[in-house]
Amino acid sequence: MPDNPSNGGARTAGTTRPLAVLYGVYAWLAFVTCVLGSLACAVLVPGLERRRRCIAAFARLPFRLAGIAVEIRGSEHLPATQSIIVANHASYLDGVILQAFMPERFSYVIKGEMQNVPVVHFLLRRLGARFVNRNDPDASSRDARTLIRAADSGESLAFFPEGTFVPEPGLGAFRPGAFAAARRSALPVVPVAISGARHILPAERLLPRRGPLTIEILEPLPPDAAASTRELADLARQRLLESLGEADLAPCTATPDTGK
Repeated sequence: MPDNPSNGGARTAGTTRPLAVLYGVYAWLAFVTCVLGSLACAVLVPGLERRRRCIAAFARLPFRLAGIAVEIRGSEHLPATQSIIVANHASYLDGVILQAFMPERFSYVIKGEMQNVPVVHFLLRRLGARFVNRNDPDASSRDARTLIRAADSGESLAFFPEGTFVPEPGLGAFRPGAFAAARRSALPVVPVAISGARHILPAERLLPRRGPLTIEILEPLPPDAAASTRELADLARQRLLESLGEADLAPCTATPDTGK
């Protein structure tokens, strides 16, 4: 009696599903192990630059252990001096990705809610992260001034100007904090397009899956590339849309907040 193709397809799917679960569990174990290593670095390693270098090494390790191929394009576009990175936000992995593969000089601008997660808050604080309040207008304005002072003092900053991410593929509205700091401190804005993170660990998915990851560093925008903060945000956003090839989820871009 000939084989039933539909039964074969069911057997294949039934075999693949446990393997995918096993891979996801393994990937999480690798990630948790590397988090523990990062916490040890945060506690024991003196000096911010050395801590960042140590933690970046641990941040790269889960991708290697999970067999995720990482391609970095356009490294020559990243200025050797002070600058501001703006990256798209599609997954919980995005912060780990930038920490792992961008230079150690960047301080990451993180939503203030992360201060309520004790272990994560401790690790981010030891990395020199900056926290912004997105919900209280007075606190948001104060945080924006703090970021401008940080940029004025010589810090390179990295933002996810969408502030959050959603399951739907595409690029959301940009909050203006990164671009206000760039214009006020006369710093170039470097758009960074992260592709593949949404496939590996999208919103509302518990277990990661295997897939390639690409980080494309686009040509920097000078702070005077546009006549206003909003226009500079629109210009950077358009560059990212062209690189990502994803939908524009918010034609009206910048909103009155400091961003993530």
